[in-house]
Amino acid sequence: MLTLNLPVYEFTISHGIPAKIFDFIRKRYVALTPEEWVRQNFLKFLVTEKKYPQSLILVEQTLQVHQMKKRCDAVIYDNSARPLMIIEFKKPEVAISQAVFDQIARYNIPLKVKYLMVSNGLQHFCSYIDFDNNTYHFLEDIPQYTSL
Repeated sequence: MLTLNLPVYEFTISHGIPAKIFDFIRKRYVALTPEEWVRQNFLKFLVTEKKYPQSLILVEQTLQVHQMKKRCDAVIYDNSARPLMIIEFKKPEVAISQAVFDQIARYNIPLKVKYLMVSNGLQHFCSYIDFDNNTYHFLEDIPQYTSL
């Protein structure tokens, strides 16, 4: 798989057709697509480097947005089961554009989290939403879990 702008981690991969990767969050094998490669590496980075508790990460959460079912790639929760962050993953060939941010902003309509993160494995963006002042700003670095 493609080298990403993340530390290198070990994964269990079955090289059948299609190839599968063991998802350490969901505890099962899933199809090894380019987007899944980004997801697995990025979530491993959050757990290993940024100390996000593995047990507080939900992958592929379904939610309702304006009578339509949508699926978040990952949602980070606090210890009280309140959502803190939504993460959207794209395959490396997909540029991080305004359309990607619009997509994740729509996912945030029902959840109202303060952090939105987007990654294609090569570029990573994290924004903080200030609901009181109806503004947002991009963070220079991905925050440690304890900073959320």
